[in-house]
Amino acid sequence: MSHEHTADLLRAALMDRTGITEKKMFGGVCFLLNGNMLCGTGEGRFMFRVGKENEAEAMARPGAKPMDFTGRKMGGFVYVDVDAAQDTGLKSWIDLSARFVGSLPPK
Repeated sequence: MSHEHTADLLRAALMDRTGITEKKMFGGVCFLLNGNMLCGTGEGRFMFRVGKENEAEAMARPGAKPMDFTGRKMGGFVYVDVDAAQDTGLKSWIDLSARFVGSLPPK
């Protein structure tokens, strides 16, 4: 599945939210909420910034894996298989991520 297809899925799920911008990062497309990274695309998967306090909740969901972009686990970030995210509700993943990112000061 291409980055552009997964980006289109996120665009559609994010279209009703305010404060969203888009930026090419990490070899894919990232979406920012008030200037802070919220979610993005990966190779056949999504990336969500859930914050360390929501990490256990995120990892308990189907299809979630720790994000290890640099070969090391990145705390507060998870990868989610595209099919699993769609099965459990892409907007619920965005809501979980926005709960954390929305608490950050705007950039």
